[in-house]
Amino acid sequence: MAEGKSGAGLFAKQVQKHFSRAQEKVLQKLGKTVETKDEQFEQSANNFQLQQNEGNKLYKDLKAFVGAVKVMHESSRKVTETLQEIYSTEWDGHVELKAIADSNDLLWEDYEAKLGDQALRLMENYLAQFGDIKERIAKRGRKLVDYDSARHHLEALQNAKKKDEAKIAKAEEEFNRAQAVFEELNRELREELPVLYGSRIACYVTIFQNISNLRDIFYKEMSKLNRDLYEVMGKLDKQHSSKVFIIKGPHEHGTPEPPEQDVSCDPPQDTGESLTPL
Repeated sequence: MAEGKSGAGLFAKQVQKHFSRAQEKVLQKLGKTVETKDEQFEQSANNFQLQQNEGNKLYKDLKAFVGAVKVMHESSRKVTETLQEIYSTEWDGHVELKAIADSNDLLWEDYEAKLGDQALRLMENYLAQFGDIKERIAKRGRKLVDYDSARHHLEALQNAKKKDEAKIAKAEEEFNRAQAVFEELNRELREELPVLYGSRIACYVTIFQNISNLRDIFYKEMSKLNRDLYEVMGKLDKQHSSKVFIIKGPHEHGTPEPPEQDVSCDPPQDTGESLTPL
């Protein structure tokens, strides 16, 4: 029974506090009471909102980027698997082709995994801290209303024609308590928010340095594999040099058939640029 009464009393206090906050906000909107302002905090809170928006957008794009790499990995794997299926065991380079295909798959797999760890997971950890800050900013808003409400209540009692010292003493106690809670929370956020806002720079630098480094390694290694694959195709071309790649173009009825085209397979000039990965 005692627990029931205690629970009911707590619920009644929560309802009363909610009502008091709502009433204070209405009075502030009507201009009946003055709302406490902190321009430094407001600027930091605006920066935090901007930081969240930027972070969420970057995370969304990074997730799409890593997803695209995953799709490219799967497409590359299927192409190399099909090439192995159609590549006769009697053709030169059959063994080398298997090693190239395996290395190609491992390279894509490593690239995909490291992008996830060094970019996407890092961004997730960066964004994870925003939840607690958002809750504390919301709590600060509630405590600010409590503080203003307690102050206005105390001022009303002090300015009353007929003063009730007992009520004034109680109101002062409530005001001091509300002031202490609000100012402590406000002070913490004023210190933490600018630091958090500044941390976005180091986060972006780290993520994009990681991406740049991973891409550099990936394309260098992929360029080597592409060169190896080109050399295997060169061996096959020499083995069957008498075979000609012929393309026949479409022709309309009554018109002469166009001549057969001999497509040259001369090796490309080495310009020092990386070849497009499989």
